[in-house]
Amino acid sequence: MPFFKLINIMLITGAFAAGWLLYYNKVITLSYQYKGNLAVTLLFLCLYFLLTNVYEAFAVGVQRRAEQMISQMLSAFLADGLMYIIICLLYEWIAPVWPLALVFLVQCLSILLWILLVNRWYFSSVPKLPTVLLHDGTSNAMHLQQEISTDKGLEVINSLMLRDCVQQGMEPLEKAEAVFICAEQSRERSEVIDYCIARKLKFFVVPSTNDMFLSSARHTHMYHMPLLQMHMNQPTLGYIVLKRLMDIVLSVAALALLWPFMFIIALIIKAYDGGPAFYKQVRLTKDGKRFVMIKFRSMRVDAEADGVARLSTGDSDQRITPVGKVLRKFRLDELPQILCILRGEMSIVGPRPERPEIAGKYEEELPEFRLRLQAKAGLTGYAQVYGKYNSTPREKLQMDLIYISNPSIIEDLKLMLTTLRVLFIKESTEGVAEPENGREA
Repeated sequence: MPFFKLINIMLITGAFAAGWLLYYNKVITLSYQYKGNLAVTLLFLCLYFLLTNVYEAFAVGVQRRAEQMISQMLSAFLADGLMYIIICLLYEWIAPVWPLALVFLVQCLSILLWILLVNRWYFSSVPKLPTVLLHDGTSNAMHLQQEISTDKGLEVINSLMLRDCVQQGMEPLEKAEAVFICAEQSRERSEVIDYCIARKLKFFVVPSTNDMFLSSARHTHMYHMPLLQMHMNQPTLGYIVLKRLMDIVLSVAALALLWPFMFIIALIIKAYDGGPAFYKQVRLTKDGKRFVMIKFRSMRVDAEADGVARLSTGDSDQRITPVGKVLRKFRLDELPQILCILRGEMSIVGPRPERPEIAGKYEEELPEFRLRLQAKAGLTGYAQVYGKYNSTPREKLQMDLIYISNPSIIEDLKLMLTTLRVLFIKESTEGVAEPENGREA
């Protein structure tokens, strides 16, 4: 794979270099020579390489072909866009965009060809990995079983209860090369992990809430022994100030650029059925504080006329208007939340805000769900990027705790960039199977 990754990077960089040498270098005010051309080309290469790492664009055998295509094309598009800004500065005016558009077309064709050939090679050359799933019988485990059974790179040879595997002396794992463990912390789970380490098996563990605490623990030494100091969401003052400053700057910039577009969307919603353009709803943010979240209305005015909160069932939901379907598809209904970010009620990155009554229902079965409230609610976040709209409360909690336990501006920037990819992945907006205990949009 490193060889094929290098080919991809060379193809995409070569297309940009051709556009630069054949056109842009000849029309800019100060034409570059060998070293200058090399520097521009290397700058593009670095940008594309970094973006493909952010989007995990070369995850052959892990991501589907469509996801690989979206990730690579988005990486190329953003790298081209950043280089276009630099070209405009060198051009000392708005440079012609058509040569770069032609470059992007060539890049897209190269990406499609690369994905087709490399995936065909991978699945014909790399044998399926014999896999065993050990679980505790929960719905979370059944969901994982359904997902890994559709993975072309895995061959599920057995699926059984964790305790049964231990009682059988680990015999079900003898022919396995990969093990998925979906169960709470227990003596049996520790025994299986020890066995996998000893046999040098690849193993993946669905983390529990306690695992999330352990992942953020700080190593220390006291009383002549190693200890783990447990903590959650203890960001530094510098992180808090920088994150808030980033929220303000990016929100103001977004409003300055998008307000005409948002005005047009509001007019279209109003013109469709005469109802209000915006939808307001009470949500929860840091420390359980309540605030009024604003969104573009995507459902009928009487969507919750009976006062019962319901989750959307996706495209099949009859309450969603035709205009709302378009808004939801591209997440445009979320744009008014920029105002909530400016007011300090939300952040650009953080756990998705839930309705108080829905959070209360979740906490009846999952008391630790309230741990999400350690951080300010966000427009996007770990669960929004790597999960789905219909992810279970436990899955959302686990993903949000991954973010909360390791606050980082770099991680915030990565999640912002990765959010762009989510806009093109249909599964991220799938509705729930049953329209109960949910939210309007």
